[in-house]
Amino acid sequence: MYRIVIYEDTESEARTLLGHIERYGAEHGVQFQTTWERSAFGIGIDSERADLIFMDIEMPGMSGMDAASLMRTFDTETPIIFVTNLAQFAVNGYEVDALGFIVKPVSYAAFSMRMAKALRVMRENRESSITVKTHGGMRVLGVEDITFIEVRGHELTYHLADGDTVSARATIAEAEERLADVPFVRISKSFLVNMRHIKGFTKQEVELFDGTPLPIGRTMRDAAIERIVGYLGGTA
Repeated sequence: MYRIVIYEDTESEARTLLGHIERYGAEHGVQFQTTWERSAFGIGIDSERADLIFMDIEMPGMSGMDAASLMRTFDTETPIIFVTNLAQFAVNGYEVDALGFIVKPVSYAAFSMRMAKALRVMRENRESSITVKTHGGMRVLGVEDITFIEVRGHELTYHLADGDTVSARATIAEAEERLADVPFVRISKSFLVNMRHIKGFTKQEVELFDGTPLPIGRTMRDAAIERIVGYLGGTA
């Protein structure tokens, strides 16, 4: 299921988009969870990241362009489609890497063309990034940038390839479930490792390309080594 957020202050326009989304999902066998927001003031504190955003450019208080600029400070991945009365207003969308724009009133033909492209991007994003709810807000992390995830108590620490770390309150089981479709392996109760960053291993530990050694737990040893061997050998 993909989550879509519509930022639109006019009810009739929002309901048109809601109807188009429902129709597109039925025709293409895709499930969408859609939320409608009358203003974009909450875009930086949304508790769950959207997979796609439809953004009205002209809204009172905070314009759609300002909201998109704010969003890009913490989320560079989520596709944005601007909805506008005048096409020239959407030219600045390139500054925030918008996926495109649709001119009001939104016809289903125009919508479905943009939606087909958006769906391809959403599917790619599901495999390439995850959203982490931190103590101060949200962070979108590239999956390839995560070297390993460590748990201490109820605190997860995401270790990144550039040496940065991101902390969040969650369980390692939750992280493992979210990353089930990408090459991560649980090597102990405390560590979930990105196999793309494994340089080598023994029965006791794995070594990452940056030189970090991580111990392999005794109870998980056989399953972990089998997965690592399969991945490094090209069979996983």
